[in-house]
Amino acid sequence: MEAKDIKAVYFIGAGGIGMSAIARYFIKRGMVVAGYDLTPSALTQQLECEGMLIHYEENLEAIPYACKDSKSCLVIYTPAIPATHQELQWFRQQGFEIQKRAQVLGTLTATHKGLCVAGTHGKTTTSTMCAHIMHQSQYDCNAFLGGISKNYGTNYILSDSDFVVIEADEFDRSFHWLRPWMTVITATDPDHLDIYGTKEAYLDSFRHYTTLIQPGGALIIHRGLEMQEQLQEGVRRYDYSLTEGDFHAENICIENGTIIFDFVSPIESVPQVELGHPVPINVENAVAAMAMAQLNGCTADELRIGMKTYNGVERRFDFKIKTDSLVLLSDYAHHPKEIYQSLSSLRQLYSGRRITAIFQPHLYTRTRDFYPEFAEALSLADEVVLTEIYPAREQPIEGVTSQLIYDKLVSGVKKEMIRKDEVVDFVKEHDFEVLVILGAGDLDNKMEQIAHILRGD
Repeated sequence: MEAKDIKAVYFIGAGGIGMSAIARYFIKRGMVVAGYDLTPSALTQQLECEGMLIHYEENLEAIPYACKDSKSCLVIYTPAIPATHQELQWFRQQGFEIQKRAQVLGTLTATHKGLCVAGTHGKTTTSTMCAHIMHQSQYDCNAFLGGISKNYGTNYILSDSDFVVIEADEFDRSFHWLRPWMTVITATDPDHLDIYGTKEAYLDSFRHYTTLIQPGGALIIHRGLEMQEQLQEGVRRYDYSLTEGDFHAENICIENGTIIFDFVSPIESVPQVELGHPVPINVENAVAAMAMAQLNGCTADELRIGMKTYNGVERRFDFKIKTDSLVLLSDYAHHPKEIYQSLSSLRQLYSGRRITAIFQPHLYTRTRDFYPEFAEALSLADEVVLTEIYPAREQPIEGVTSQLIYDKLVSGVKKEMIRKDEVVDFVKEHDFEVLVILGAGDLDNKMEQIAHILRGD
């Protein structure tokens, strides 16, 4: 089906953060946009307000008439939807064109200059930073992000620009559909082993991804990664890290709630860059984002203004309370390296203060594969509270529970196991200095209630 033939788009799994960005793209273009999701959420409610038709049960009768014509309706689904899904089966039987979200993004990178950010962790923040720099620059951009930008209140930017910033997701090898003009690779710590099976297969998937970069474009890769890239002729290669590489930071100053550093670049170094969202881990992410923006023409002033006005991403080191006596934040960290970086940043920002981490593990397979690493990272906190595992798309695995992590926490760390539905009462009954809610599950839904309790509203 050619783009000009598409009059309606139907989403199966409409409420995911990535799927909703694509839905907004088609809504903005005036098409009939509808879909299914398992449960209502703040995001699906917002999509409905913007004009999307959504229902929450498998029901062929609920599919709008405009979405029942295979000649004019494109169906987009998320890999998390099972093959047995009633609506997905019907669309397949009727001969509809059915694409994964990543295929749609791949089409956009073939028709725009795709600025993509891949990696086990850091990709949401880095891509959102890059999108903000580009959007407020002379070039502008479209963007499909993996989190809600606090600057724009959405995970999506639409413009007439030739550039499109995309978070490149390695889950289910989705990023193999992309054709990047340039890409950052932030990290390749093994993850999604339920999909890949082995670390070697995971790393090879990133190698293949680098073969897709278009000639004339560039790879901006974190220094010291275990993977081996394979670039087409004409693709430039740069490396970066916090303090070393083609792009890096120098003279990092962290004090009085601000972070200022010098951006070192082979193109043009930029002194005195201030982070608008001052978190230590974001210095390295900022280096990567500025590198990609600069390689595409952004000036020193545009880089400096972009970083100073960047406000962060919801659920990424997301402060809810920040006073002299109490700090509360939410962080999407759900991989051991992400948790280590999150807690390390808190240690730098709040040296000498008691840090309590409430962690909801995400996926049985990830817990099974990395429970010693989770325990090691969480042991950076003074107190660790574990809830039951958030299953997402998985069925339980015998013997795999949060107890595996609990038993590996280092001695000296105060620890406790509670149920998710006990978290609010736990917060009511305890005092905190720095409290961080960690994980990619649904515990974040309780953040507003927790904040009210701690503020004494």
